[in-house]
Amino acid sequence: MRIVFDLDGTLIDSAPEIRGIANALLAEDARAPLTLEETKSFIGNGAPTFIARMRAAREIPGEAQGRLLHAFEARYETAFGLTTLYPGVRGALEALRREGHVLAICTNKPIRPTLAVLAHLGLETYFDTVVGGDSLPVRKPDPEPLRAATLGEPAVYVGDSEVDAETAARAGVPFLFFTEGYCHIPHEKITAAASFPDFKDLPQLVSAFA
Repeated sequence: MRIVFDLDGTLIDSAPEIRGIANALLAEDARAPLTLEETKSFIGNGAPTFIARMRAAREIPGEAQGRLLHAFEARYETAFGLTTLYPGVRGALEALRREGHVLAICTNKPIRPTLAVLAHLGLETYFDTVVGGDSLPVRKPDPEPLRAATLGEPAVYVGDSEVDAETAARAGVPFLFFTEGYCHIPHEKITAAASFPDFKDLPQLVSAFA
């Protein structure tokens, strides 16, 4: 079976990194920094949406969108010092591969920083397919990126947010909900085949679908 993962808020905790980059840009515009909670609330629909939400929160005019997005993405490709794996991720990935599953990524993070952070964390060899937020003309919750990551094979999708849940539902793929990420709505409103707070539980959950 193909196990497809979201990235930010699912496999990696990148919010501190994103906050640091965003606050450097805001400082250049003489705007107040984002809190960590604000940062998490803006993550989930790709870099353009993150920048648009950041601008709105700090009353930065719309004409600055392109400039800020370009500067954000340029720094995002090489900033890894504050990004960490969630506990148990590496062990879960190794267990799933031992059981014969094929692993893939479907994220709204742009593809270049996605590949860069996977390499930095030593995860690049775990994944057969990686689909980023700019790999296709559309991004999640459109189902096409997830379909591209499944390659038409039986699959489950592992993610942390309402965007991931909607993507899985629209693609007709069972959704496994990691509850410790960046979800923006009450967890009871997430439609999922199963929920889990700890990656040590994931291989057993996956076995129900294999």
